[in-house]
Amino acid sequence: MSMLTITIDGKTTQVPEGATILDAANTLDVSIPTLCHLNLGEMKVLNRAASCRICVVEVDGRRNLAPSCATPVQDGMVVKTNTIRVLQARKTVLELLLSDHPKDCLSCAKSGECELQDLAERFGLREVRFSGEMSRYRRDTSPSIIRDMDKCIMCRRCETMCNEVQTCGVLSAVNRGFNAVVAPAFEMNLEDSVCTNCGQCVAVCPVGALVERDYTWDVVEAIADPEKIVLVQTAPAVRAALGEEFGYPAGTSVTGKMVAALRTMGFDYVFDTDFGADLTIMEEGSEFLDRLTRFLGGDKSVKMPIMTSCCPGWVKFFEHNFPDLLDVPSTAKSPQQMFGAIAKSYFAELIGVPREKMVVVSVMPCLAKKYECSRPEFKVNGNPDVDFSITTRELARLIKQMNIDFVDLPEEDFDDPLGESTGAAPIFGVTGGVLEAALRTALELHTGAPLERVDFTEVRGMEGIRTATIPVGDLELKVGIAHTLGNARKLLEMVRHGEMEFHAIEVMACPGGCLGGGGQPYHHGHVETLKKRAQAIYQEDAGKTLRKSHENPYIIDLYEKYLGKPLSEKSHQLLHTHYFKRSKM
Repeated sequence: MSMLTITIDGKTTQVPEGATILDAANTLDVSIPTLCHLNLGEMKVLNRAASCRICVVEVDGRRNLAPSCATPVQDGMVVKTNTIRVLQARKTVLELLLSDHPKDCLSCAKSGECELQDLAERFGLREVRFSGEMSRYRRDTSPSIIRDMDKCIMCRRCETMCNEVQTCGVLSAVNRGFNAVVAPAFEMNLEDSVCTNCGQCVAVCPVGALVERDYTWDVVEAIADPEKIVLVQTAPAVRAALGEEFGYPAGTSVTGKMVAALRTMGFDYVFDTDFGADLTIMEEGSEFLDRLTRFLGGDKSVKMPIMTSCCPGWVKFFEHNFPDLLDVPSTAKSPQQMFGAIAKSYFAELIGVPREKMVVVSVMPCLAKKYECSRPEFKVNGNPDVDFSITTRELARLIKQMNIDFVDLPEEDFDDPLGESTGAAPIFGVTGGVLEAALRTALELHTGAPLERVDFTEVRGMEGIRTATIPVGDLELKVGIAHTLGNARKLLEMVRHGEMEFHAIEVMACPGGCLGGGGQPYHHGHVETLKKRAQAIYQEDAGKTLRKSHENPYIIDLYEKYLGKPLSEKSHQLLHTHYFKRSKM
């Protein structure tokens, strides 16, 4: 690949052919402001809209200013990023954007995280010279996401994420001129579209046009109700990222402080979704073994490969896009929903509380979990197994609102019996982790002998699609892993057309798995942040005394006293579900 020479603000560098001026500036640590630009690095996805024009620069020999994010470098190019002309143009663009932007920063969910707000501060804007008609668009509220298009700056980042990375095809620009907006087809509500609620559009939105639906005050009211017993469960990816909201570096696990914070907030019981993860492996792993045994025995009715069903965004994706494969995924509920079902049955009976007086709150890295707990099949006589799901960001805001000094909190442990877990549970938060956890249990139960190793590094990594072959006696077990829904589509299309054969497939909707979920602290596509969070999760696994789900003594006790055995009638009633064919519209 040929290298091109470019000089920016008197500094010279070489970049490969095809690089943009912005790419070159980054190699020189020359800061150029951006809004619409989105570079997802290892995912090889760029937002090429070049719509905001905040990043304009002067190029010698060119009459007009050039958008640095979309202008390819030419050999010998000389660029200036700090001339009066450039600064005036950027300031004018910023003022025009602000002139059609609501001035409700004090109450905006993105306040403090808003890139438009940051630029206004960077440019020292204290007044906007332009005024006139303001855009007015209806507010769209789904169980997971709120669309407030009055705040949209038409950067098209959400469109790139939805269409190119997730391949959901929900969002696109509609209308023209002043009426232009990013919306689903026919401007329908998100809830009525093929949206999977993954929340990756929220994760990349630079302003408050797309935010999560906030349930924190519902949680506060439940805690304050003396008639309610309020339980909280926390997903494994949360503890690997929550610390970032309090100044800790990415990859710092804050499990003990998180537990202490939740107890200080007033929850009656602080439990761990990792318990639900161990329980999921018992059911999903048993289902996999049952299918595999029958498949190897020549049973033609067995549907293979089995696919994981822990990710609600992925579940809704295949319900819309692969209705011919609805009998292939595991029928096991997600850990969130298994925990809720057990909490409002087994645990409610244990403490003598009717399920109607119990409130189950989940803290999740994911926006789709909000949608998942609202699905009607996860309710008993209208009462949901999980009442409210809040994100990692929402939990951080709640801790700050309650004036809890997170950094100085002591380390505390989860409550029993739904707070104990093995090392197989926390790795549910990273791509490949569900499959690795299932292998630890399924292979040991299949062979009847202790595993020689529990770290199945073959399924780890950040590549979008990974395959591995695991030797099990005379059998070579073929597995596939995908993260992001675009990669899941590619993998399933290969399976559908007979191009690849697997015994098991794991899919997670978000980059890196749950640790890159739409409800995590904003990471802006930085893969290194995701890798550090993954490292924290693997360290938690390695630090556990027990590392296989079937060794969890509280899980063993639950089956002996309540469920009987995996795949029993009671297990199916409480811990399994079914899927629905959904329209592509």
